[in-house]
Amino acid sequence: MTLEPDLAALRREVAQLRAEARAATDYIDINNLQRGYGYYVDKGRYDAAADLFAEDGTLEIAGRGVYVGRERIRQYFHHLPPFGRGQLFNHMQLQPVIHVDSAAGTAQGRWRCFIQIATLGVEARWGEATYENTYVRRDGLWQIASLHGYITFYSEYDRGWDQGGVQLVRTLQGLTPDRPPSEQYEAWPEVFVPPFHYAHPVSGTGGSGT
Repeated sequence: MTLEPDLAALRREVAQLRAEARAATDYIDINNLQRGYGYYVDKGRYDAAADLFAEDGTLEIAGRGVYVGRERIRQYFHHLPPFGRGQLFNHMQLQPVIHVDSAAGTAQGRWRCFIQIATLGVEARWGEATYENTYVRRDGLWQIASLHGYITFYSEYDRGWDQGGVQLVRTLQGLTPDRPPSEQYEAWPEVFVPPFHYAHPVSGTGGSGT
């Protein structure tokens, strides 16, 4: 009688458990990475937010074009309003659906961003964005490889959603994107469903904006 079959089975089980533990750790790290992004943007810590991106990362928000590279992303952030008294800029990172390839060191994630924006005495708005992002692990750390924020609605706080939406701002004054928008769409009250990076988990169909 030999123990080799049992040892081989144990080795396979240990390898499987290691892979599952690695995937679970990666899932947590990506959650913390994306949620950290939201906290930094909320408080105008734009350099900290930019440093979450890979050196060759990309950013595309609200159809304003694609910004390529960490330093260009940093420039984009610094063209946003500075945070201070009378400025509200909340971007809550919610409802993640994350798929990780731990062996490859890559991942994809879909998020919902609930937005509260206000300038004291000027405006107050609700908003929502759906993110379809990719991530990469480099030197043992996860970074944002691409962030694509589809703004699905902006509405005036005092008027409410039933009165329609605010037209999307397609440009940032004084800043030109590196590439044109990857998609053309309009926000509420128009209908646009950001495409899914994943197939339906039960039927296996889909993966598009349906």
